[in-house]
Amino acid sequence: MQKFFLTVDRISTYAGHAFAWLIVALTGLIGWEVFSRYVLNNPHPWAFDVQIMMYGTLFMMAGAYTLSKNGHVRGDILYGFFKPRTQAFFDLLLYLIFFLPGVIALAWAGYSYAGDSWAIREHSSISADGPPLYPFKTVIPIAGVLLLLQGVVEILRCIVCLRDGEWPSREQDVEEVDVDKLKAMVSHEGEPPHNVGPVSAAGER
Repeated sequence: MQKFFLTVDRISTYAGHAFAWLIVALTGLIGWEVFSRYVLNNPHPWAFDVQIMMYGTLFMMAGAYTLSKNGHVRGDILYGFFKPRTQAFFDLLLYLIFFLPGVIALAWAGYSYAGDSWAIREHSSISADGPPLYPFKTVIPIAGVLLLLQGVVEILRCIVCLRDGEWPSREQDVEEVDVDKLKAMVSHEGEPPHNVGPVSAAGER
């Protein structure tokens, strides 16, 4: 079971890492468009549509990755004081009531939207000569399936935690810097070793 959990975590992680590069591409596109518009006096009507589609793709494809790292927003002030079994109980309840219906609807509706868009080779109507929309709409069901798969894993994790009283391990990834922990490490490095007294310290000189 744990091997299955970590395998799905890795799939979500790989997808999140791959699509995170859209941040670099989006930054480059915005920078070029600003330069082209105000310096070269040559704006591109399609740039606004492409920026929205790139950001939307990044946002959707990061959903499963964020869920795999337990990074979605919750009431941490109360949640953090709960025992693991209590946390698992509330998580399981919310997954079954809200998560599963919403994500299944997202995947199903996204499949219909993408199919209709491919059928008519839909293009954006926001700007003149808008870019094609059907590749972007294809991302919706893909993101929904990835999110649903990761959600099933999280539901199983809740069941395991209710049984064992502790959360199963997760795939390790880059974490944010804990400033307080970093300060504690720096302060400890600046202190002399506890086993070195005045006499031994003087002898070393």
